[in-house]
Amino acid sequence: MDAKFWLIQIFNGVSYGALLFLLASGLTLIFGVMRIVNLAHGAYFMLGGYVALSVIWASGSWLAALPVAALAVALVGLVMERVFLRPLGFDPLRQVLATVGFAFLFQQGALDIWGGDPLSIDPPAVLTGSLIVGELHLPVYRMFMIASAAAIGLVLWLAIERTRLGALVRAAVDDAEMARGVGIDTSRVSMFIFALGAFLAALGGVIGGGFLGVYPGLDFEILPVAFAVVIIGGMGSLAGAAVGSMLVGLADNFGKALFPELAYFSLYAPMVLILAVKPTGLLGRE
Repeated sequence: MDAKFWLIQIFNGVSYGALLFLLASGLTLIFGVMRIVNLAHGAYFMLGGYVALSVIWASGSWLAALPVAALAVALVGLVMERVFLRPLGFDPLRQVLATVGFAFLFQQGALDIWGGDPLSIDPPAVLTGSLIVGELHLPVYRMFMIASAAAIGLVLWLAIERTRLGALVRAAVDDAEMARGVGIDTSRVSMFIFALGAFLAALGGVIGGGFLGVYPGLDFEILPVAFAVVIIGGMGSLAGAAVGSMLVGLADNFGKALFPELAYFSLYAPMVLILAVKPTGLLGRE
């Protein structure tokens, strides 16, 4: 195997990791603030792709589909958190069971509305084709995925580290009870984070629709990978989500390329090892 093979695999792994970051960043923030494992998060990813397809069919605009799908699914997440999850209080078991129920409802709804055939979101012509760098042919769409994740990650980091709202979020993540004690409305912070998580997942679904396709069952296929990212990086850590997504993306891609019969082992074995050595994840708080 020459250097070209390794460079291509690294590029493919990083591009897949960039897509995972869009999904896992919202998931880790939701857990960090609300302390619940949202098992409907993969459904937001899937719904983002389906809503984007409907927008494209109606308007013919892929560019318009990005914000419309993300905002529509963010609204779904907002209603879900305010109307259904918030009344359950802070009982993790009931909240997890509720999100499982919503995951099945969303999947069945997608099947009834859009059918069971796999669909694909065709990106605009400017994002098709390949860029030739030396002997490498790098797909432009994968480069767009990497650039999008990097830009969104930078905006999230600046928002959380450099704004008042970010300070409120950090306080809720570190100690929600203490934050409430000093007058922070953690209920509104939770509402905002839940909607933001749904927004990011749906945005990933739109972008991923041109890469993975859109089909019923995509939610339950992508969700375990997102959890692997969050567990490796550390629950509640945005930087951990970035590191975890790159590690999982590379492990998944190299596993499939080098050991296809052991692909799942190469993906989840690092997660098990990290849990054994550092249960809070690489960048998680002790």
